[in-house]
Amino acid sequence: MPRASERRSAASQRHADTIRFVLFEARPAGLTFVQLIRSSELTPSQARAGLACLRDIIAERSWPPLIWTKKDGYRFCTDTAQLQAYEITVVKEKLTEIRRFMTAVVGPHAALQPKGRWIKHLNSQLGSVESTLDIIAEFIDA
Repeated sequence: MPRASERRSAASQRHADTIRFVLFEARPAGLTFVQLIRSSELTPSQARAGLACLRDIIAERSWPPLIWTKKDGYRFCTDTAQLQAYEITVVKEKLTEIRRFMTAVVGPHAALQPKGRWIKHLNSQLGSVESTLDIIAEFIDA
């Protein structure tokens, strides 16, 4: 399966450029999603596609990361403490997401089909992801 960066459209790249320009204009302040839409004159769907594409471009070109916080919205960040705080938040959110998915979807599926090859594989892989995120979360709380 191709990575998101390998299948991005020309339109999403244009939207990413627009968002990057708008965020640079707002620096050092960030923009909420609504402010980003108003400033860029993109639809919400275009803005989401542009943000996803922009994250891929940032990774490819080693630009400063784009983060989102409730207080500041979307912004580019180079401050180590703020980046770490953002990473901690994301890790904890993903751990919660994985745990809920495992208990609400994968667990009941495993109960319905306990010998299924797919569900065994999915359960073991998600267990590994959960374990890794749990170790990171423990390190964070230490």
